[in-house]
Amino acid sequence: MRSSIFLAAVLSLLVVGFRLGEQPIASTQTVQQNDGNIDFEWAFGVLGYNGKTPFPIPITRDTVLKSGDEIKMMVKMTKECYVYAVYLDSQGDLSLLFPYSIRQFQTDYIAAKPYYIPKGRNWMMLDKNTGKEIFFIVGSTERLLDLEAKLGNYYSADPSNRKPLALEVVSEIRSLRKQYSTFATLAEKPLSIGGNIRSLDTVQAARRLDVADIATEISAQNFYSKTITIDHQ
Repeated sequence: MRSSIFLAAVLSLLVVGFRLGEQPIASTQTVQQNDGNIDFEWAFGVLGYNGKTPFPIPITRDTVLKSGDEIKMMVKMTKECYVYAVYLDSQGDLSLLFPYSIRQFQTDYIAAKPYYIPKGRNWMMLDKNTGKEIFFIVGSTERLLDLEAKLGNYYSADPSNRKPLALEVVSEIRSLRKQYSTFATLAEKPLSIGGNIRSLDTVQAARRLDVADIATEISAQNFYSKTITIDHQ
């Protein structure tokens, strides 16, 4: 009887100890699952004014803008990944905003370096062509060669024949979204609100105005895609 009681106690301690030993492994797996292999900072903003003082307002979802509004973007990779920004205007014409060209992947594509769209301090002003304008932001762990090929077809075609090819680029992006629909975006976190700019005078603000102040940190697993539609009025 005593030996049976002793054996049961030993088995009970072994079971408890085994279960306790499992917990750190499960916790480690959870951390690994939440660590995305796509990480980059993305900023998209429109220039607003507090009196005469300019400041960037984040654009994170579909919105309404008007002719004369000024917009700017910024991309900064924090892990090795490939980011594409494609723009379809209200006339059906397409632009690869980032990278500036596909060749940039071999020449000037560095993690932790901010890339501005347009380059430098200038902001892009919306023209008088109103309608729906769509921005596609895509991130991947690998280069999207089919997408790049369709972009190449678009730019190599005669301008009068480009509109159908623009639709092929959009169709490829939407096809990629369906293909990778099971991969979740792990986080989209604002880095700051840029409110300190509003207290500056106009000259100081113009010198220090940086759309990166309203950047969002994006983390995803294997694939990321976001579409923002501007109702240009």
